[in-house]
Amino acid sequence: MATSARSISVIIPVFGESAIIEQTVRQVRESAAGRPVEIVVADGGSGHETLAALPAEGGPEVLGVRCPPGRGVQMNAGAAVAGGDILLFLHADTRLPADWPAAVDHALCDNGGRVRAGAFSLAIDSSRPALAVVATFANMRSRFERVPYGDQAPFIDAGLFRELGGFAPIPIMEDVELFQRLKRQGEPITILDERVLTSPRRWERDGVARRTLGNWRLRLRYALGAAPGELARFYKPDGGDE
Repeated sequence: MATSARSISVIIPVFGESAIIEQTVRQVRESAAGRPVEIVVADGGSGHETLAALPAEGGPEVLGVRCPPGRGVQMNAGAAVAGGDILLFLHADTRLPADWPAAVDHALCDNGGRVRAGAFSLAIDSSRPALAVVATFANMRSRFERVPYGDQAPFIDAGLFRELGGFAPIPIMEDVELFQRLKRQGEPITILDERVLTSPRRWERDGVARRTLGNWRLRLRYALGAAPGELARFYKPDGGDE
């Protein structure tokens, strides 16, 4: 049981996600098990059409932020207006597990404050065995490295996030770069057993082998010193078109 319940802001960077944003917001609310959470949608689309599709009915507050494109830039813009003690960054095509606030509380509140950052494990919403293998290896990698990717719904103490200066303003690998900085500072990073469920659309669009090998190649080139701007030329972003 959590010894204290801190407020949580869920920050969702979007680009052309008007078709799914209402479902995403609803799922965040329903899976919070009655816990009030703030939801911030940071829209980097040229026309900001995703914000127009936000649901207006009751529930936790939903804030819309217009900002330039780029996932790191968008997440920083969302964090700048977020009021929560804990910031959780969620891709629009990823679903949180049931009662996820309790899992975050347990990770960050039940250990005397020693752990201030973490992420969920990953599952892919598909019955294809190949994608089950992809998720298994992704979870093995993140547990070994303690460097989760953005589709694992990473969360971090808001004060720590601001001390770090937020995400680097780079076009790709902003999630990896942030957690590498945390590791260099000696911050413990937890990877929860609870799993988020992410859409298979990236693998279905590009092909399982091509997408997976492409991701590995990008990460290896980044580790070898390739500039994020150079890597971004070979990366096709998720989301729809705005």
